[in-house]
Amino acid sequence: MRKFLTTAMAAALLATGALAEYPEREVLGVVMWGAGGATDTVARAVNPAAEAALGKPIVVLNKSGGAGAISTAFVNAAPADGYTLLYGAENPQLHGVMGVSQLDYDAFYPVNILGRGVAVIVVPTESKYQTLAELLADIAANPGQVKMGSTGPGGLPSTVGALVANAAPFEVTAIPFDGEGPGLTAMLGGEVDFMPSGISAAAEQIKAGKMRALAVVDPEPVAILPDVPPITDTLPDMARFLPWGPFYGVFVRDEVPEDVKARLVEVYAVAAEDAGFQDLMANRGNVMMNISGDAADAFLKKWQQVTVWALQDTGAAKVSPEELGIPRP
Repeated sequence: MRKFLTTAMAAALLATGALAEYPEREVLGVVMWGAGGATDTVARAVNPAAEAALGKPIVVLNKSGGAGAISTAFVNAAPADGYTLLYGAENPQLHGVMGVSQLDYDAFYPVNILGRGVAVIVVPTESKYQTLAELLADIAANPGQVKMGSTGPGGLPSTVGALVANAAPFEVTAIPFDGEGPGLTAMLGGEVDFMPSGISAAAEQIKAGKMRALAVVDPEPVAILPDVPPITDTLPDMARFLPWGPFYGVFVRDEVPEDVKARLVEVYAVAAEDAGFQDLMANRGNVMMNISGDAADAFLKKWQQVTVWALQDTGAAKVSPEELGIPRP
């Protein structure tokens, strides 16, 4: 009888999760983009502090492809147990209108939106383009001949291009790469003429003198690049889309148990306050956010509304946001 009761109690405790305290083993953190890009840099910077707070290793795996759709689908197909995280950026919020995937962050729980970045338009230092006005004039005079580095439909470069196209002629040839890091490297090798990028991916190359920043995609200068003019100096009509930029967050499947979500929220709230991580974010021109739950959901929805309708209004969207039930902001 005693053995039966003990077994029954153990089964009951396991059913409620009391014996299986999360985490019991290492966790997998899947990075949406390749090594060296902005998302990878942010993920690997916050990861050590998150491991310390969690008490278990978080193994980082880069799984690029499909403008983030490959990694998003991979995490969505994993068991909803909290042992597979997505270190993601903004891209899934655009996949629907770009015809890439029907899967966006509605299927995920935002553990933490760590911060948002500011985009910058860069050229190699030896480029003939000294200003954004010169680049735009050449694009207008030679439609389709100027080559832009891209990360595929719905990536940051293509989205910045769609926003710019609302304010100026912008018929370019986009050359896709697997992430900002590879794209910027290709630009330095002469494969493309310019590239919109997150400051966090380009900052070190700009500081090293290998790239020249023509404009920050923001209404104000940013502290890390105080001498680079805001894009609104050249294109005042861009003000209606700003501030805008990439963002970086940690996500799990929405079906993950609530106690596991709560534990992860606690872990990444602590990790986001790590001094080393905050220094890296500031040094790369990112704005700290450190939000989760309802606040993060509201941010994700507003960001999506602004961006997908900008894509729709320029003809860049393949599927109307209206068809997807996304209202105008």
